[in-house]
Amino acid sequence: MINLFTPAEIVAKLDEYVIGQDDAKRVLAVAVYNHYKRVKFAQAGESDGVEVKKSNVMMLGPTGSGKTLQVTSLAKILNTTFVVADATAIVASDNVGEEINKMLVKLLDKTNGDVRAAEMGIVFLDEIDKLVTGVNRMKGESIQQIMLKIVEGTIAEVEYKGQTVKMDTNNILFICGGAFVDLPGIIRTRMGERDTILLSDFEILKQVVAEDFATFGMIPEFCGRFPVVVVLEALNRAALKEALVKPKNSLISQYKKMLDVEQVEIEFNEASIDKIAEMAEKLQTGARGLRTICERFMTRIMFDIPNEKNLKRITITPEVVEGTAKPIYFYSVSQSNGELTPLTSLPLRPTSPYTDEGEENGKGY
Repeated sequence: MINLFTPAEIVAKLDEYVIGQDDAKRVLAVAVYNHYKRVKFAQAGESDGVEVKKSNVMMLGPTGSGKTLQVTSLAKILNTTFVVADATAIVASDNVGEEINKMLVKLLDKTNGDVRAAEMGIVFLDEIDKLVTGVNRMKGESIQQIMLKIVEGTIAEVEYKGQTVKMDTNNILFICGGAFVDLPGIIRTRMGERDTILLSDFEILKQVVAEDFATFGMIPEFCGRFPVVVVLEALNRAALKEALVKPKNSLISQYKKMLDVEQVEIEFNEASIDKIAEMAEKLQTGARGLRTICERFMTRIMFDIPNEKNLKRITITPEVVEGTAKPIYFYSVSQSNGELTPLTSLPLRPTSPYTDEGEENGKGY
């Protein structure tokens, strides 16, 4: 059963999982609301002879800006079937038609073969720009032509567990996502460099028109099946910092949950959170950079913790994030005042963040 929330309710729920991108959230929320309202009216026979066309969505934004996260969170909020398909796999396949049909097979797998439920799902086509940049132009256009009917809406015959299953794709919402790295330059050329010199790529992408997609290499017929365009901006340091702590499934909350199993608390002080965001910003991979930075120091910590006795809490400092010091470990010992006893953070060699040399009294951390 689809949860048909209003656009405002959808945005409010997305705010719990996704930091920033307010414009993108609103556009996506309206598009999804209208899509499922259209489906609901059609099923109830309330169209009054007016056929409302499906509006698939095209998401533009740099890597790590949260395209997949937004769509994944959206599917969870709506309680609908959701699958991800990678355009790079389609490009690499010798049988493009079979690879495209796999999207529908994934939907059927998710619904245990329930065709009706699968026909109400969402398919996220990731890295859709690779249909153009990853292959020669002729093959890219051919792939787009093959995909046209499925994304627009057709009765597709799908081989599923030894049987031919007919699926109506009219009510499946297709959402494409891509970085479209060269697209801002194309738009600037069309608009004139002088008029766009002070505009960011985010602001430029908001001016995209069908002509720009065509110049990029997308065929007009394909772009026409994705009339709703959602533009996401790169995450700055402040947004990266919020992404670490605010969302329901934030990275820090995940680490806390994992260490709860060991009955150990983990504390990231304000300075350490600033340092993680600062270092992730330099990687220029958006939110993905946060995990990259954290895994560098958390992997060793999570390796050692199960072997520690009486460990109750650890504190992550900026030096730990940089790899120049070890965390502060707090142990519970027999004390009359009941306070935890800290083992002071130890310096590390910058060239070897997790060397065993320099350990104090053979205690490691």
